[in-house]
Amino acid sequence: MVESYEDPFVRISAMIGGDEYLKVARALLKAEDATDEEIASSTGLRINMVRKVLYDLFGKALITGIRVKDERKGWFVYRWRSRKDEVENFIENQKKKISERLQQRLDYENSSQFYHCGNEDCPRITFETALEQFFKCPRCGGVVNLKKNDKLKKALESKVTEIRNDMRRQL
Repeated sequence: MVESYEDPFVRISAMIGGDEYLKVARALLKAEDATDEEIASSTGLRINMVRKVLYDLFGKALITGIRVKDERKGWFVYRWRSRKDEVENFIENQKKKISERLQQRLDYENSSQFYHCGNEDCPRITFETALEQFFKCPRCGGVVNLKKNDKLKKALESKVTEIRNDMRRQL
């Protein structure tokens, strides 16, 4: 369980991937420049799970890896380090992506008319599909009628505005 007082790097890691990510993030904060074997040993996680978490966090630019030669074994290993300074950038980038996706969905909802038969198991369809299907549901064959999407549009608009205002406050 993530505690509210924990480092933002640990909290974000746990949000990304749950308990395994939480354990790896805590281990990285305790031992900077740790190898995957050292992290596996200190967390009790299997080495392949530790590597999966490390590669994912590395791909998100939340950690960095330095390749060094292991003097005992003679081969190269990676030493991993958290990039706590990148947490805020990661969060802002996620907000931006979410805001853009929500805006795309809002644009789609605004530019289309949708029809539905009233059956919960059936999808809503666009006007073009309804016309092609002679206003019959492609799944159940029932008559489709115009379905208002005002509530969804209002919710999307509200969320886009909330995220964008939040991003402006962070600047």
